[in-house]
Amino acid sequence: MPTSYEFGSSVGSDGTSGSWFDTAGTVTAVVDDGSILPGDEVTLSGFEDFTMVDGGVSGGTGYYLGNGTFDGVTGYVFGSADTVAGNTAFFVVFDAPDGAQFGTAMGVNEYADDPSSQVLGSDTACFASGTLIAMPDGECKVEALKIGDLITTADGRAVPVRWIGRQTVHKAFASARVQPVRIAAGALGRGAPCKDLVLTSDHALILDGVAINAGALVNGTTIQVLPMEQQPERVTYFHVETEAHDVILANGLPAETYVDFVRRQAFDNYQDYVALYGEERSIPAMPLPRASSARLIPCALRSHLGLDG
Repeated sequence: MPTSYEFGSSVGSDGTSGSWFDTAGTVTAVVDDGSILPGDEVTLSGFEDFTMVDGGVSGGTGYYLGNGTFDGVTGYVFGSADTVAGNTAFFVVFDAPDGAQFGTAMGVNEYADDPSSQVLGSDTACFASGTLIAMPDGECKVEALKIGDLITTADGRAVPVRWIGRQTVHKAFASARVQPVRIAAGALGRGAPCKDLVLTSDHALILDGVAINAGALVNGTTIQVLPMEQQPERVTYFHVETEAHDVILANGLPAETYVDFVRRQAFDNYQDYVALYGEERSIPAMPLPRASSARLIPCALRSHLGLDG
């Protein structure tokens, strides 16, 4: 079956006008390799013809350009050329019918008028829902944390949550950087983690003095990329921001908090951050080496995971 996803509404904009309908439509990859990534050609069916014309994808063909946030709603952006710079009109689809509201259409119009107003397709590195974050009086699921809650760092301090970033990812539009990695209970030692931990590939654990991206730890047995057929059609990930780039405990494993390698605009609830704090602030990364591939992992850990072969 071709890689495809059904959406509930759309906006087509040339920068001055917008049309939107709550009728569903489907985006399908022309070349089926299991995902739809920026630059890939797609077919669009079921959407209103003149909405697609407004967005420059008349005839139901176009190219995926990435996702962005329009009036606080995540939209998936398409155009007639395979790069943002090559388009003067944009066709944007949303999950739910109520995503196609007037404000959202205006947001798409503003983007069509000035595509530099936001970066499309930024990947985030986050925890899957259900991840247990250590607190001074126990643990809390990451999705239930609130701003101001105290969480425990790996060195025993209690620090307040400053913000929780949230991003919903569609399986069909997820790049390799946001593929989920499942670390089985005990994979890194007794009780490490205390239960299976799922996080995205670029989210780092702090092991042996190194910030190691989860994807670099994959050994195909105790640590695996979650197979596509086991992934839900859409999943929501969460990132925890504290005052600094801290090390907290996630299912008992030391893991990093948010650091702005990815801008907060990549998160669905970016406008909540703006409402609370105004402009984004920069968080310096902790002074640790980062391993993004298995060859950069300390030898003893690489051997323990069977990554030397």
